[in-house]
Amino acid sequence: MDLALAGKIVFVAGSSRGIGRGIARVFLGEGAKVVLTGRDSGVLRTACAELCAGREDRVASFCGDLSSTPAIQDSLRQTMDRWGRVDVLVSNIGNGSGRAGWSLSAADWESLFEVNLWSAIRLVEVFLPAMVEARGGVILFIGSIAGLESLGAPLPYSAAKAALEKYAKDLARQVAGHGIRVNTIAPGNVVFPGGSWQRRLDRDPAGVASMIAREVPLARFGEPEEIGMAAAFLASDRASFITGACLVADGGQTRA
Repeated sequence: MDLALAGKIVFVAGSSRGIGRGIARVFLGEGAKVVLTGRDSGVLRTACAELCAGREDRVASFCGDLSSTPAIQDSLRQTMDRWGRVDVLVSNIGNGSGRAGWSLSAADWESLFEVNLWSAIRLVEVFLPAMVEARGGVILFIGSIAGLESLGAPLPYSAAKAALEKYAKDLARQVAGHGIRVNTIAPGNVVFPGGSWQRRLDRDPAGVASMIAREVPLARFGEPEEIGMAAAFLASDRASFITGACLVADGGQTRA
């Protein structure tokens, strides 16, 4: 299926590795122009070198901390200077690392809400006015199935991802009149080098394999590009009647 994404300007926050990198790779494969972002300049350079091959004119990069409003403003300014617009904004900012249990400090809650909710909101607040002025665009949030169902993840992480999904749902209603669609993708267990699931596999391959076989009907991990394909579909006009939705991509793990 031709998703008609050729020439679209796609900004992927958090795309130097993992799911974000997989999303960027799929959009580039569809002919889009993509801004890669990350905080680690070395990792970002490696991602650019891999993804740029043969399409240097369609790849830009921004190195900075996109939890900071000035950095977000700078990234938008650079994108607009180069390509003049943003058609698709992908917010792939998050971190599930945190203390288990219910006896948590305010700092435990604040740190995970900062990275999993407030950073995404700040990103949208900076980029959205340009989309409103252009009378169109797509915003995609990368959430988590931990925000939809009780899976034993750290309480602040699950609560922040649940709040993100609700924010996206309500935002979709407010901006629909401006021609902007807003959706969330909730991935399940996605494995990639250097990711949390790869570290768990390295520590306990038999235990992780047993959990996957028990909890995931498709009996395997997801891959970053599979989330990328879901993102590309939702960003395309093939999904023109879909907004305010949360697409679960988890191999059937969630039950609710």
